[in-house]
Amino acid sequence: MKRGSGADFEAYVASRWRPLVRVAYLMTGDWNTAEDLVQAALERCLRHWSRVVADGAEDAYVRRTMVNLHINAIRRQRVRELLTFQVPDRAGADDHRRVDDRDQLYRALRRLPARTRTAVVLRHYEGLSEDATATAMSCSVGNVKRLTADGLRTLRGYLRIQMADVRTASDEGGRT
Repeated sequence: MKRGSGADFEAYVASRWRPLVRVAYLMTGDWNTAEDLVQAALERCLRHWSRVVADGAEDAYVRRTMVNLHINAIRRQRVRELLTFQVPDRAGADDHRRVDDRDQLYRALRRLPARTRTAVVLRHYEGLSEDATATAMSCSVGNVKRLTADGLRTLRGYLRIQMADVRTASDEGGRT
């Protein structure tokens, strides 16, 4: 198969779709928006796929395109959606704690400003270096450090509040 061909692009999409959608979900907070974001990014990348493949940086190029499209969409938004808590399906008693923890983290992530959330997701979920995150976000390494530090501090605060609410609710439940 020739590098940069349509078949090469299809193989890339087939192998990377789910990881890209997971990253997009963490950036957007919504599965449908995440899939739309990945699809739009891949559509843009297809136009220049032979050049992208020649550079050997497919993931970095697609990720940067996703970040740029996401930031542009946020800038165009006039009215923000109000996201509400939705009880997840639980597979069993053993998964109860893990699902709750993940849900709390997703809710806390959605409360972060978009650029801060993007920096935290790229650094700590995707595991990118500060340099790679700065490149993907078109900003300085210092800005990535600041955004990440602010985001983690804010997340810790949100999660502490959520845990206190959970403890209070469980204490009140035991008294009735």
